[in-house]
Amino acid sequence: MKTLHYIVSQWPDYQPESLRVTDAIALLNRIAQAFALPENATDKIELPHALGRVLAQDLVSIIDVPPHDNAAMDGYAFQGQNLQSIATDSQQLRVVGTVLAGQVWTESLQAGECLKIMTGAAMPAGVDTVVPHELVQCSKEPTHSISFNPQQVKRADHCRLKGEDLRQGGVALPRGCILKPAALGLAASLGLTHLSVMRRLRVAYFSTGNEILNAGEATRAGAIFDSNRYSLTGMLAQLGCSVVDLGAVTDEPDQLHAAFEHAVACADVVITTGGVSTGDADLTHALVERGGEVLYWKLAMRPGRPMAVGRMGDVLLLGLPGNPVAAMVSFLMLVQPALHRMMCARPALLPKLQARSLEVIRKKPGRTEYVRGIMSNHADGTLQVQTTGQQGSGMLSSMVQANVLITLPHEQGDVAVGDLLEVWLLHCAS
Repeated sequence: MKTLHYIVSQWPDYQPESLRVTDAIALLNRIAQAFALPENATDKIELPHALGRVLAQDLVSIIDVPPHDNAAMDGYAFQGQNLQSIATDSQQLRVVGTVLAGQVWTESLQAGECLKIMTGAAMPAGVDTVVPHELVQCSKEPTHSISFNPQQVKRADHCRLKGEDLRQGGVALPRGCILKPAALGLAASLGLTHLSVMRRLRVAYFSTGNEILNAGEATRAGAIFDSNRYSLTGMLAQLGCSVVDLGAVTDEPDQLHAAFEHAVACADVVITTGGVSTGDADLTHALVERGGEVLYWKLAMRPGRPMAVGRMGDVLLLGLPGNPVAAMVSFLMLVQPALHRMMCARPALLPKLQARSLEVIRKKPGRTEYVRGIMSNHADGTLQVQTTGQQGSGMLSSMVQANVLITLPHEQGDVAVGDLLEVWLLHCAS
């Protein structure tokens, strides 16, 4: 494996003291690729348990879906080749039978005949069009027939064709896709009961700092309860990682060393919050004493300036800032894409939109800023956005209120009312 120092040495104009966000994201993706799970790190699991997992190989359709032409609506099926030549406003057909879903009609139809058909029922041979039942008028007994305006129907209407969803031999789901509910349904439509998926990425997490209290501990002067532990492990769980929660660790060297030893022994990635400034010697010593390496970055980013990227053997270390909002934003914008790369997943960026600013936002060029925002719809249907108010990196309540992150690019200056802004959706299904 190439060292981290070698990887960054190949990066043009590498400036760890003032690294642009775009460069940090690209570098992390390159580093993460070196730590990606091997191709044979797979599990074969039952379909109901595959939600959120990463597909390990292309899923090739073994059948056509649907396996036969079928009715898309309840109505009456007939041969539609003569519809275009009919100049009258009424066509009459005699109903000679009914086809239910799951049944097969084998008798031939004569000219002027049709079949009552239900949604999903196989279309009989020689029949290619369905007129919905709400467009027809039924005659009274004893002659069971229907009439409808042929100008309201086109040939092949309301008929699902064999293989129109999936063709036998085609790729139904590509390798690396994250299996969402629709993907599971698609796999089930092929009759599959199991899928080959990448094993879960094992991520060990712990918070650092002498000021950190675990939930339930007695309060003390100068101490705060650990929120990062729950925010970060929650986001890791949403990504489908197998999380090893090591809680909070004080800045005592022995405890830090023990935490790193435990984490490295059981994980592919170790993520910490706090203790990533260049003046903090303990973290560096914990890595160097084990023959590892560490890079300290100062990102041109707000919130989330400091970050550490390290390696201990085959395990990647990602050290995030300790302020709660900075930790979450750093995870979303920097760490999440890197973990997806390690999981062998296809890139899954946060959904991005544009919205008009409802307020002035002050900003100096020279760094990328992520502002917590609330997006809404204007009366004319356009999108508009406003900030959540104060943007302190310790104000976790602002992340609760926000439904977007407003992205202010590196060269961006002040924002005026009405300016079009790029926003990234939060709280979306992954």
